[in-house]
Amino acid sequence: MPGKIRVLIIDDSASVRQVLSAVLSADPEIEVMGVANDPFMAARKIREEIPDVITLDVEMPQMDGITFLRKLMAQHPIPVVMCSSLTESGSETLMQALEAGAVDIILKPKIGAADHLAEAAEQICTAVKGAARARVRRLRPSRQTEGSTTAKLTADAVLPPPTRTGAMAKTTEMVVCVGASTGGTEALRELLEALPANSPGMVIVQHMPEKFTAAFAKRLNGLCQVEVKEAVDGDPVLRGHVLIAPGDKHMLLERKGARYVVSLRAGPLVSRHRPSVDVLFRSAARSAGVNAMGVIMTGMGDDGARGMNEMHETGAYTLAQDEATSVVFGMPKEAIAHGGVDKVVPLEQIAREILAADKRR
Repeated sequence: MPGKIRVLIIDDSASVRQVLSAVLSADPEIEVMGVANDPFMAARKIREEIPDVITLDVEMPQMDGITFLRKLMAQHPIPVVMCSSLTESGSETLMQALEAGAVDIILKPKIGAADHLAEAAEQICTAVKGAARARVRRLRPSRQTEGSTTAKLTADAVLPPPTRTGAMAKTTEMVVCVGASTGGTEALRELLEALPANSPGMVIVQHMPEKFTAAFAKRLNGLCQVEVKEAVDGDPVLRGHVLIAPGDKHMLLERKGARYVVSLRAGPLVSRHRPSVDVLFRSAARSAGVNAMGVIMTGMGDDGARGMNEMHETGAYTLAQDEATSVVFGMPKEAIAHGGVDKVVPLEQIAREILAADKRR
């Protein structure tokens, strides 16, 4: 029986340390091995006992979280989940954290709001479990399981399943639908940097909190030939453009006349996420059918597995990132197990597959 995931919490706020400790300790698979109010205290604790995962605040006295993260990754790589408040300026800093090697981002829980905290608790624990399984340079992946006692809603909570009779006739334009989670920020950067300016229109769900998706899109737009932006309700899906679902909103693909647009919706967590890959993929199966291409990338859990199978059944071409290049081989593995994947490829091959599929049309 594998041991619990041991977590070190680093945050200068006593109340945040208390809430995070309570949330994580309530999960039977997680143990809080210690807390620290600054990186110097954390360094002393790490010398005594090495945690499986660290949750790290961004803004702290004496040494900021990014500086500590860079020192940690250079000396003793440990999976790190960055913890931040919901701010636009903070989101820019967190992009630097992901570049420096952080595995995931979580929002600081709202104290005194029980309903929000319950939802946040599931996301916080999921992020920590995903980090424990991540390949972080030399660090060995954790043996923890992905089980959870919380019931998961399917895409049925947002829209009904596709019908075979509603399959779309083949058109000249292809829409690429991509889903990613843990490790996805850097994987998506590599994918999009490899695409030329006239690539097929693309819609992406990357599990990321509200506000941070805008900074993520802005960063990618400055690096890539394609135009990248955070999606706005009603945005058209255009060749050479990439739309990233905003955090805390489900994104659906819809067809209006001769073009595709995205629709943003509130609603419950689906597969424990909002936005959910399953919701995007199901909407693509319903609205685009054979005109869609599905790509599922690195991430923990099974979000997207059912939706990709639905896309596959309506004639879409589907890809999964392989285990060797995935930070966490959870979502691709589950999609493969559901039978909805046409081809499994390494990260560096995904762009070539997209362009080849576009050329075949």
